[in-house]
Amino acid sequence: MRHSVICTVAIVALSFLLTAPPPVSAQEYVLEMGTVVPAGSPWALQLKRLKKYVEEETGGRVKVKLRLGGSNERSLARRAQMGSKQGFAGSVGGLSSIVREVNVLEAPYVFDTVEEADKALDDPEVLKQVREILAKQKLVFGLWGENGFRSYFSRRPIRTPADMKGIRYRSQEAVAHVEAYKALGASPVTIDVANTMTSLQTGVVDGFDNTPLFAMATTWYQGLDDGERNLILSKHSYQPGIVVYSKKWFDTLPKDIQEVLLNVPYELTTWGRDQVRKMEPVLLKNLVRYGYDIHEPTEEELKRFKDKEKGVPEAVAKQVGPAGQKLLKAVKAAKAK
Repeated sequence: MRHSVICTVAIVALSFLLTAPPPVSAQEYVLEMGTVVPAGSPWALQLKRLKKYVEEETGGRVKVKLRLGGSNERSLARRAQMGSKQGFAGSVGGLSSIVREVNVLEAPYVFDTVEEADKALDDPEVLKQVREILAKQKLVFGLWGENGFRSYFSRRPIRTPADMKGIRYRSQEAVAHVEAYKALGASPVTIDVANTMTSLQTGVVDGFDNTPLFAMATTWYQGLDDGERNLILSKHSYQPGIVVYSKKWFDTLPKDIQEVLLNVPYELTTWGRDQVRKMEPVLLKNLVRYGYDIHEPTEEELKRFKDKEKGVPEAVAKQVGPAGQKLLKAVKAAKAK
């Protein structure tokens, strides 16, 4: 009898071991994320929310370290690509210096409104293609952020494309931006974030394009002297933010942690976008206080810029290759839905 009971217990125990789910790994992982975004900015706040979500959902097994205030997006993105850092958070323009196909997302006037941008970027087919493009470059898509619509800051007033002829503008190291400047007759000079302020102060360049938020967050607006502070709200390029992970690192993670990183709540994306958008009216008022002459172009004035840059998106897509052309086509289809 006793022998029978022992055998029964042993069989039950063995059955439990064979059928019980495998234990969750208690190993800890570090997600170190490089970014140029300044502390205290809405982008930094969005990243802090991402950090909180990842650490809570993984039960503390993933420790997120945000390295804010970096200087060169290309370098930071490259580190994630090579696996020396586990993640990168920045602009699509910055990422496009190593993932050329995504340049098409920032080509001039691909998007006219934030509603168009949201509709296209959140479209399942567009997201599918972005993920495939990133995977080929050893990166994994995390989520979207937002910088917003870029406009031209310059020493002299700009009203027409002819006014930009020969002006040296700081440009992000992105094909879409460089080609847009060239189409308008301007002279783009690619300069990283860390050296832009000095380049403005010393006259290496006479202007730049970016969002009011980025201009204020980086203090670039101070690089133009009093009496030479002009901003035309051309809103020529919508710039998404993006978070990507190193595929080399991602592939080492347990499946449940991978799922956490791949399924960040959509509310985190919409929250980030909302934070950026609600700040713009206040920022424009602040720029006026700091001596900026802000010009809202008429429809006729804006049409002149659009006409000059009309063929740039397709030219950029052709330059970056078939995957870029396919992505631009998907974006246009999503906008038309």
